[in-house]
Amino acid sequence: MRSQPPYLRVADVLRQRIADQEWTPGDRLPSRLQLAQECGVGENVIRRAQELLISQGVLEGRAGSGTYVAEPRERVRIVRSTCREQVGGSPFVADMAALRKRGTWESRTDAKVPAPEDIAARLGIAEGDLCVRTAYEFLADGRPVQLSTSWEPYELTAGTIVVLPEGGPHAGKGVVDRMAEIGITVSRAVERPEPGQATAEEAHLLGVQRGALVTRIQRTYLSDEGQPVETADIVVPAALCEIVYEVPIQP
Repeated sequence: MRSQPPYLRVADVLRQRIADQEWTPGDRLPSRLQLAQECGVGENVIRRAQELLISQGVLEGRAGSGTYVAEPRERVRIVRSTCREQVGGSPFVADMAALRKRGTWESRTDAKVPAPEDIAARLGIAEGDLCVRTAYEFLADGRPVQLSTSWEPYELTAGTIVVLPEGGPHAGKGVVDRMAEIGITVSRAVERPEPGQATAEEAHLLGVQRGALVTRIQRTYLSDEGQPVETADIVVPAALCEIVYEVPIQP
């Protein structure tokens, strides 16, 4: 049986010292040199142990200041509902406001990206047809809680004021409102959730451990004529969020 790598052993020691309240949330940990001497290992082992605990949300690194015990992060409530998309504004911002948190997001848009095979199939276009791709990182009080990558057929919005989801006068208004501006009525959304594990990149962006449990949601918006107008891959970490589906009942 293989022995446990030194950095995992040290991570367990640091985690236990926090559990024993030797250090409490907000406390600054001793220097890596001091911890290395206390644990009988090299500073590189301490670094790897701290990086692991940072990815798990146990510790928090502050540039130029050191490493601190992180404040506990409560799970936020993410409501999935097509009805809430119809009233305008951002459902995410509304969810966070209900929790007394500030909901914001960061985004990066690339125009005229050839559609991969799976995205093309979801949008009902040919593989290689141009799309507008936008990557989102959603934040609650400045901390990441959700990722999303959106794809829209370029031909659908090319030459209009809504071609860029996060640019122009209708930036950030959401798919439903933006499409309405060019005469397209979005009447339904189809979502397919499935469990998964965070990739290295996703873990880095979300501040969770690589392989942590996530829910992957494949969402597609369709017009009243059944035309897909946008599809997205959404990643929600189980440790940070609970997902609630709100289903309207027609009398």
